[in-house]
Amino acid sequence: MKLRKIKNLLFVGIAILALSSCKDQAKIDADKKAMEEKVAMEEANVQAEEMKMKEEAKQKEMMATSIAAVASNNPELSTLVSAVKAADLDKMLSEPGSYTVFAPSNNAFEKLPKKMSIAELGKPENKELLTQILQYHVVSGVITSDKLVAAIKGANGKYTFTTVGGKDITASLTGDKIILKDEKGNKTEVVLGNVKASNGVVHVINNVLLMK
Repeated sequence: MKLRKIKNLLFVGIAILALSSCKDQAKIDADKKAMEEKVAMEEANVQAEEMKMKEEAKQKEMMATSIAAVASNNPELSTLVSAVKAADLDKMLSEPGSYTVFAPSNNAFEKLPKKMSIAELGKPENKELLTQILQYHVVSGVITSDKLVAAIKGANGKYTFTTVGGKDITASLTGDKIILKDEKGNKTEVVLGNVKASNGVVHVINNVLLMK
């Protein structure tokens, strides 16, 4: 009888030790899992931060070579830059995208009649008109000089395309020079083409394009 009690006690003791051991192991496993999850989360946070920093660096680099930046760095386009800022279009030309800009030189703006001078167009009450005029110089997508020449030749000498403002421009060739005709029938020449930017290309022209 005593032997049976001793055996029972031993069995209970072993069971208690085993249960205790299982609980300890479970705790160890839980702690290990929690630590692994913590490390994984920290690594994910580090990777996310690195990606964010890379994206910010990429964004800064893109903006530093954007159409707006390229124009700002060209003293011959200072009037255009001022006009773009007055029309609040500088953000569009600084952000990621794909544009072709026919950029009137300072001299081009000086040719405008007094009632359409940049001083007049820059007034708050003329902001809508200024915006429309500037949008008439912007086309969605990248059109390099060689592509434009090929399009002109493919269209029997006259290639018409639409600007972001919904108005048309017709391009033709005079010798090896690209000529643009606006809706009023005025013509301008591309005097400097293929100025590359991170969000498109710029072609400098010697007259301001005007729509009807």
